[in-house]
Amino acid sequence: MPDGSKTDRPRTRIQQRNRDLIAEAALEVFSTHGFRGATLDNIASEAGLSKPNLLYYFPSKEAIHTQLLSTLMDTWLDPLRALDAQGDPITELLAYVERKLEISRLYPRESRLFANEIVQGAPRMLTSLEGELKDLVDEKVAIIRHWADQGKIAKVHPYHLIFSIWSLTQHYADFDVQVRAVLGGEEPFDEAPAYLREVFLKLLTP
Repeated sequence: MPDGSKTDRPRTRIQQRNRDLIAEAALEVFSTHGFRGATLDNIASEAGLSKPNLLYYFPSKEAIHTQLLSTLMDTWLDPLRALDAQGDPITELLAYVERKLEISRLYPRESRLFANEIVQGAPRMLTSLEGELKDLVDEKVAIIRHWADQGKIAKVHPYHLIFSIWSLTQHYADFDVQVRAVLGGEEPFDEAPAYLREVFLKLLTP
């Protein structure tokens, strides 16, 4: 994916360090302010670089955002890719819930970046949503439907099951401030895994 690099030669250590600084800074700025609220000046300042230096690596705010989303898509899809058609159905689905919740715990800023993009109509990743994401979800939906038809799990609407898993796990990242305000000093991820396991176990058990 184009990112403003001036050459195909291997990057120097300094170049890679600066790209990493820009990516980290952009993630912080975009996840806090959204795409519209973020500026190249904000990102450069957060990275500790000059704006011209930043523009050496990325020609625009859009290029940085697109690069982040491209990297994020793999993180987003990996937990669903791991759903194994040959495994025990309830075990596999509960493991998927746990993996998604762990993503929210470990990568809250990435989750908010993704959520902000979706809320804006996904202008920079709609093609990926309609292609790579939909293809993967369709594949796993067929597996879930087969399990239900065999009586190995309860009859559930497979697409809405996946949507509910996304909603109940990503909430902890996307609405982190709200969750922590309501819980007071309690750490959200202390009790969330057991609670969500119980919810989905009851839902899925035939």
